[in-house]
Amino acid sequence: MFGNLNLDPEFFVRYLFNPPSMVWWGLAITIIVSAVAMALGVLVGLLVALARMSRFAVLRYWAKVYLWFWRGTPLLVQLVLIYTGVAASGIYMYPDLNVGPVRISGALQAAILTLALNEAAYMSEIFRAAISAIDKGQFDASKAIGMTPAKAMRWIIMPQAARIIMPPLGNEVTLMIKSTSLLAVIGIRELFGTLQSLNAATFRTFELFAIAAIWYLILTSIMGVFQRMLESHFSRHEWDHSPSKEKERAPLVEVRN
Repeated sequence: MFGNLNLDPEFFVRYLFNPPSMVWWGLAITIIVSAVAMALGVLVGLLVALARMSRFAVLRYWAKVYLWFWRGTPLLVQLVLIYTGVAASGIYMYPDLNVGPVRISGALQAAILTLALNEAAYMSEIFRAAISAIDKGQFDASKAIGMTPAKAMRWIIMPQAARIIMPPLGNEVTLMIKSTSLLAVIGIRELFGTLQSLNAATFRTFELFAIAAIWYLILTSIMGVFQRMLESHFSRHEWDHSPSKEKERAPLVEVRN
């Protein structure tokens, strides 16, 4: 034991560095759910953003109602509503799916759907802000050379908006990873749910939840590294044209000539 706190350092070290296989599986579920839900959330979020900016009033109204609901209610409430509310109404939408050797439970489907739809509400505002930040002349120029709105968005607008989207997108991925801890409420054994199950068997609450915190820190730290790499990639064409920087570059230009 560890002082009066009733801690077990040996248990903590063993489960941190050599956990049972169920912990590794829970970690894998956390990563997979985060990746799939985030990808779907980005796709739906883009569609909602385009609907919000549409010239059709019906689409704008639908987008506003979507944002009003998904941004105005807690994620935990949304998760319970989608998983149990639909089943309670007599419409069971989540039969288990078999994808090769992997069985995707109804609870997992409901979890991915909820996280994706919730994330889409926030990503739509990120997309809308990024697109609105692009100079309106870019739209006019693409139209003048005969590009359709879809082609202009694909080749002109979105590549420029990507630099603005990357920082908040990285933050949203980090939030998504942490949000998966709520899935234990509907019985999904992701990382936190798995450690909760171990806690029920071992009663080592502090040690196991400290391990959970460390694993989430590792995942979000890795995401932070990827975020910085992506930001650097999309900012590689930016130049600082201040006089001091131009003077520093001048000798390099002369040598190349």
